[in-house]
Amino acid sequence: MDLSTPTMHDLFAQLGLPSDEAAVQEFIARHRPVPETIALPDAPFWTPAQAQFLREQWQRDAEWAEVVDQLNLALRP
Repeated sequence: MDLSTPTMHDLFAQLGLPSDEAAVQEFIARHRPVPETIALPDAPFWTPAQAQFLREQWQRDAEWAEVVDQLNLALRP
């Protein structure tokens, strides 16, 4: 059983996105700021599957929830 906490790089890989440091930083720079009035999974740049994954992780407070929160903060003003 893997008890390690997923990282931002792991999350990007899970979402099917390039997950190296430069790609993560470029994604955040390109897509921020996401207005506070839009929930992270509702941002227009996610595919339906990515949005569903993000929403489910938050709702279930699953193992990915912490890193999803980190991404949410990184994309806000």
